[in-house]
Amino acid sequence: MKQYNFDEVIERRGTNCIKFDTLKERFGNENLVPLWVADMDFRTPDFIVDAIRKRCEHEIFGYTYGSDSYYNSIIEWVHYKHNWKIQREWLSYIPGIVKGIGFVLQCFTQPGDKVIIQPPVYHPFRIVPESMHREVVYNPLKMVDGVYEMDFDNLESVIDDRCKVLILCNPHNPGGIVWKKDMLVRLAEICAKHHILVISDEIHAEMAYPQYTHHPFATVSEAAANCSITFMAPSKTFNIAGIVTSYSIVPNAGIREQFYSFMEAGEFGDGTIFAYTATEAAYTYGAEWLQQMRMYITENVRFVDDYLKANLPKIKAYPPQASFLIWLDCRDLKLSQPELVSLFEEKAGLLLNDGSMFGPGGEGFMRLNIGCPRSVLKTALEALKKAVNKK
Repeated sequence: MKQYNFDEVIERRGTNCIKFDTLKERFGNENLVPLWVADMDFRTPDFIVDAIRKRCEHEIFGYTYGSDSYYNSIIEWVHYKHNWKIQREWLSYIPGIVKGIGFVLQCFTQPGDKVIIQPPVYHPFRIVPESMHREVVYNPLKMVDGVYEMDFDNLESVIDDRCKVLILCNPHNPGGIVWKKDMLVRLAEICAKHHILVISDEIHAEMAYPQYTHHPFATVSEAAANCSITFMAPSKTFNIAGIVTSYSIVPNAGIREQFYSFMEAGEFGDGTIFAYTATEAAYTYGAEWLQQMRMYITENVRFVDDYLKANLPKIKAYPPQASFLIWLDCRDLKLSQPELVSLFEEKAGLLLNDGSMFGPGGEGFMRLNIGCPRSVLKTALEALKKAVNKK
């Protein structure tokens, strides 16, 4: 069995990567330690690189399509990982999940319609509808005994006839929550009753840790299957976000006909050679690499949690149940949000995601990307400790 090296520090500067190469332009400091954009600093697995290299050797990159083996790799992987038996006609390539959200809104809503999101949540859930002149309605998560839960009483109170879509983050970003089945069943009941279409963003699905079970939204009930569009991708899991490998799963025939007709009209469902190649390689050969990567990330979670408890007790980590992102509760530092951001960026030299970008409930928080070698995390946390002690 091959052992993968996640301790390797790989220089990413000069590769046009957003995470490193936009620091000076966006933040005025190219020397910040970047722990923000949600991609990993680990080497893309060799079996994906080898598949792309082999395809490049042909030296013709003409028009392409998704082969049977491409679709079968998705069908078999989703069954293997989630015990979900999906059918070929349910599937379509999409050129990115955020773009997919935009396509759904264009297809199923009109300007002035309402879109429900559950903050604090991934910021494009708010930005995309607002940019398309849809009204965003907040159904904030509530904290119960230190754990985020959905607030169904509030959801029922904010729904009206103009609410057409709810965007679900499953697992949740930035909270790292693997939603329990009964909670998803209840959400489906409410949305089905009010004829609300659910977009379930499940890009972190494969990142659920072994002690937690990810439930694809469409699997929890017949109501869920009939009121939803699911988005998945190997991009987060296998660190290939730049290749754009997302796809949609739509079990309901009526929703599928409307959405896929829209996609076909604009050729939005046509993938690229390398998207098809990378996806098939990831899902065919990726199980062992994923297992080792998750074990490394699990140790990174433990390292951060232990370090904060021992050295920075006013900063609390919410250990994620999925993903390589940790939601940090910094409220005990008693800083305003600008002061908190300044502490991390200007005093510690670290770039995390400002919690307020995730909407109501994000104030006092920062999002930390731990998809990096442990040595980088150690250096970052030591810098943060020095900054807090000087505060």
